[in-house]
Amino acid sequence: MRERDIKTHDGGNLALYSYGTEDAPGERRVVLIGGAFLTALIYRPFSIALSKGLGEGWAVDVYDRRGRGQSSEQPHNYSMATEIADVRTIMDATGARNIMGHSLGGAVALNAAQAFAGTPHQPDKLAVYDAAVNIDGSMDTGWIKGFEDSVNAGDINQAMAKVKRGMEAGTALARVPEPILVGLMAVVSRTKVNKLFRDLLPTGVGELKAAFDESDTPRDFAVLPPSTHFMVGKKSPQFYKVTAARLNRAVPGSTLEVSPKGFHGSVPAAVNELVSDISDYFKS
Repeated sequence: MRERDIKTHDGGNLALYSYGTEDAPGERRVVLIGGAFLTALIYRPFSIALSKGLGEGWAVDVYDRRGRGQSSEQPHNYSMATEIADVRTIMDATGARNIMGHSLGGAVALNAAQAFAGTPHQPDKLAVYDAAVNIDGSMDTGWIKGFEDSVNAGDINQAMAKVKRGMEAGTALARVPEPILVGLMAVVSRTKVNKLFRDLLPTGVGELKAAFDESDTPRDFAVLPPSTHFMVGKKSPQFYKVTAARLNRAVPGSTLEVSPKGFHGSVPAAVNELVSDISDYFKS
């Protein structure tokens, strides 16, 4: 693994971690954009597995987005435009020609590819798994205000409960009464992963609002590369399945793949089936 500190256009920095062949050419490099409440370190098992699946001569570049890991905090004027500029910065630093996004990182990847259409930064290949994009109201975003209020009030357990219910609508967890879920969050928050989740909640307010405050319509993404590959887990919450299907219909020439054993956390968990499918897509 190679670790670098990349300067941003606004004077910040992004912590970048590269796996695989260090001097891989741009057409054999994949920029991995992680989801909300997760650091690049969480994606290390997947990054290693994907670089091995891609084979000799390939590299995977994953970075800490603003407000996590060793990267700068979110600036006062943070928005999706900040995320798009950071993707451009990472592509310039690595020369990468391919992008993959997971969950909210999928929203960043799609918005970046849309902004890059017709420019030298337009990716050769683009893949997203369980992209967290609000397409024609595919997600009820009414919970975000309550989530923000809970974070600002310092009620972390309640904030965790609200984001779990909001992001996993339709699942058994989302049907748990909120007072009971709040108590459950107080218990599970002692685990290492959930402690990280708690620490990143303030950052999550900004990125969730940037991704979901305005509902995007499918035609906004019609300019995406025709080779765009939409992936979703069969066991993932319904929101992600609806979103993937709508995006697939909106992007001519794109493909949609449902991972039979896939769940929302399949990417950071480096599920073998998914790693193999993604490797095949980028190598094909």
